[in-house]
Amino acid sequence: MSGLLGRAALRVLLCRPRALVPSLLVRPSSGGTSWNRERTLVAVKPDGVQRRLVGDVIQRFERRGFKLVGMKMLQVWEGPNVVCTSRAMIGHTDSAAAAPGTIRGDFSVHISRNVIHASVSVEEAQREIQLWFQSNELVDWADEGHRSSLYPA
Repeated sequence: MSGLLGRAALRVLLCRPRALVPSLLVRPSSGGTSWNRERTLVAVKPDGVQRRLVGDVIQRFERRGFKLVGMKMLQVWEGPNVVCTSRAMIGHTDSAAAAPGTIRGDFSVHISRNVIHASVSVEEAQREIQLWFQSNELVDWADEGHRSSLYPA
């Protein structure tokens, strides 16, 4: 039971209300959904790459319904509440405290080798994305004619 209380407390901490940063929140093109498209930066750390976990990490985000809109050795994921949700998917920074079923809970071996980084806020995501990506390197799925079964345009 304490594990459930810990997860609930973590979700409250990670998902508390935050100020929206207009330049990071992209409005869908005409005919799109009504939510602001939120983006976050995710990086599989060197220990995760060495252990060949990149595909597992990408698969978890895809299964969650997020759209991969930018990728180098870093990934930019987009979707409603993606920052908060990705933090919950990733788990606690300390692998000993990370819940089973989270990326760190399943794959991390030590706090210094915790497999993955993700932005902790919309503001940080905007700053990190702008450090690594030009706007023309990010895909606007609606403009490319791609459709998501989860978020129909």
